[in-house]
This record gives sequence, structure tokens and C-alpha cells, in this order.
Amino acid sequence: MSDTLDYLVTGASGQLGALVLEQLKAAAPDARIGALVRRPEAAAALEADGYVVRLASYDDPAALEAAFAGVSKLLLISSSEVGQRAAQHANAIAAAEAAGVDFLAYTSMLRAASSPLTVLPSEHVETERALADSGLDYAVLRNSWYSEYYMMAAAGAVAHGRLIGAAGEGRISSAARADYAAAAVAVLTGEQPARGTIYELAGDQSYTLTELAAALSEISGKAIPYVNMPQSDYAAALEAAGLPEPVAQMLADSDNGAAQGGLYSEDRTLSQLIGRPTTPWREILKAEVTKLG
Repeated sequence: MSDTLDYLVTGASGQLGALVLEQLKAAAPDARIGALVRRPEAAAALEADGYVVRLASYDDPAALEAAFAGVSKLLLISSSEVGQRAAQHANAIAAAEAAGVDFLAYTSMLRAASSPLTVLPSEHVETERALADSGLDYAVLRNSWYSEYYMMAAAGAVAHGRLIGAAGEGRISSAARADYAAAAVAVLTGEQPARGTIYELAGDQSYTLTELAAALSEISGKAIPYVNMPQSDYAAALEAAGLPEPVAQMLADSDNGAAQGGLYSEDRTLSQLIGRPTTPWREILKAEVTKLG
């Protein structure tokens, strides 16, 4: 591939990737922006929107290197395949270095190196180590939880008359996907940060699941208590609701980590980076309840 790109966003057909592309186009309308996807059927819509589409899977080093050719700045959005991500990200990092990418930003997780969560952080830590060992200029975007994850539980909570979880009274400093997308765009389009810069990113507001249930009760007009469970019971409940076992275990572990402060932060780096307050979680909750009719 001989075409040069100012920016390339991996995971471009995913929810975060789509938001980054949209905001990147608005921030840099004259830039050549690339979208990396692994399925050919995802290409047409992106091409119609004016993006240069390149095809590669995180599992295919040769295809990645070809896709990264001519790229100036790369956003590596972490893979969704828990348990395979460290190897997949290592492939992408090696390919970016071989292709001569000038700068790479990677989406990690809040305080990955010291997080009390046990399922998610290890692969992020391995990826951050691979970046440090590479010859790339890079920055790490350590995102806290997406507000949408918890707010989307509204439908089930209203239907069943209770909000379940295993977070106890741990506070959660989540932010909207669009906020994290804006942070990625700010890092990509702004003055290039020093090599290895780490951004700890979290929402301005925090809440407990008890507070979330109270807000849900107020907005929906129905009494929705929060029912705290042991981690194992919560995982079993999620599986019974139809979630795959690895996903249920991951979510239950995340709640358990939240109970220990793993998703709480008073850092305001995110709002400072995007130049505005982060999206209030109550706004996202109201939108989810509105969808219920």
C-alpha cells in the first residue's frame, strides 16, 4: 500500500472506533484518515463516509504491517478478545514498528499496573510493556469504565425490579465512550506527547450502584433497589441471563474490583484533555430509560 495516512484507527467498526473516526474527521477535516477493520463487509460503509479502509486482523502480522504502511499516527484500540489480547497487541506493535509508524496511542485501562481487578489488567500491562520495549513513540490512554456499561443495565433492572451487582459501595468514575473518543482525538491531533506518556482517564462524577439504583428509581418511577451479591453469585446470575461464562466472570471481577476502589478516581485528566466536563452519568441513564418507552 503506497498511500500515506495522517491517522489510522484500529477496531474502526466497533463502538469506540466509530466515535473516534467521527470526531477525528471533525477535528482534522483535511486529514487522510484510515479505518482498520478485519471483515471486508465492514468496508463499504466506511469508504462511503470518506475513510481509507485497510483490512487486517490482529492475528495476522503480515497483514497488519501492510495495513500500517505509510501511517503517521496510529490509534491501537484494544482487542475485545480477552485472553488473546496480549499476543494480538504484540503483533500490532511489532507491525507498527516494522512499518515505520511515527506515533502510536493505545487504549489501556485505569491504573492498569496497580488495579485490584484481576481479569482485565494483565493483558494491558503486557501490552504497555511491549510498547516500552519497542522503538515506537507512544502514549497510553488508560480508560476507566464506560458509563454505558452500567447504564445499559437499566432495562434488565426495570424488568426485574432490582439492580444486581457485586460492587458493594465502591465508587465508579465512569465516562461516556464519546468522552474517551474525544481524548484519543485530542492526543492524536495535538502536540505529540513525550514518549511513554500515560493518561489516567476517568469521569468527573462518581457513583455507587446504590446511587445508580436510586437514580433509576427516580427516572423510571419504579422502586429499583440495589442488591449486592458475592462475586461468584453475581457471575452465576449473569450466566443465567445468557452471558457467556468468560464475559460473566470478567464483569463480576470488575464489580469486585470496583468494590476495592479499582474504578474510582478523582483525577480530572480526562476533562482537562477534552476541554469540557465529562458527560454526566445521569444523562446517559435517562437516555437508556427513555429507550424503554
